[in-house]
Amino acid sequence: MLQRPLPPITKNLLILNVLMFVLTFMVFDEHDMTQQFGLHYFGFSTFKPLQLFTYMFMHGGLMHIFFNMMGVYMFAAALEDRLGPQRFLILYLVAGFGAAILQLAITHYELKPFIDTYGLYEVQAQMDVPMVGASGSLFGLLAGFGMLFPNVELLMLFLPIPIKAKYFVMIYGAIELFSGIAGRAGDNVAHFAHVGGAIFGFLLIKYWKSKTIL
Repeated sequence: MLQRPLPPITKNLLILNVLMFVLTFMVFDEHDMTQQFGLHYFGFSTFKPLQLFTYMFMHGGLMHIFFNMMGVYMFAAALEDRLGPQRFLILYLVAGFGAAILQLAITHYELKPFIDTYGLYEVQAQMDVPMVGASGSLFGLLAGFGMLFPNVELLMLFLPIPIKAKYFVMIYGAIELFSGIAGRAGDNVAHFAHVGGAIFGFLLIKYWKSKTIL
């Protein structure tokens, strides 16, 4: 049985992410690419507004991009079919932007005491680690999928029993929120970016529903 082609925006997002990964790790210098296009804290001299967009097409390694793109592959096509290409792309970008905004706000809250004590230059020299990845956008897609296809049953590798999409999204979101608040030592995952992506995705779908667009 032939599988139908991926819808255009989903396919092009996958291609763009893979292309940026190849350019980062196989063509140009990985450090330079990450520093240039990853998202830096807005108080640092390395921050550029364009990074609010470019960071979501950068990844930190093979497993990072694999799992993110697997998630996009699993959920994006159904959403693009339901929303249409334009609204689907808006959802993807708005969720990624929302993820960046919430993570920057949390970073500001966490860094401000150090900046007040040691100065901005010293803190930047020690703690300027850019954020990369499509996870925020992916969580926006997950939130949208849970709202538009709430009763679709999902069977995940780490959860060997079927679970409805609406419950999966709520559980996964709660785990990310708890992980972000817990702030375990050595955890370099931007959990609040995931939460931000889910929140902005939820709000956008809710807005479209209120306008009877969906």
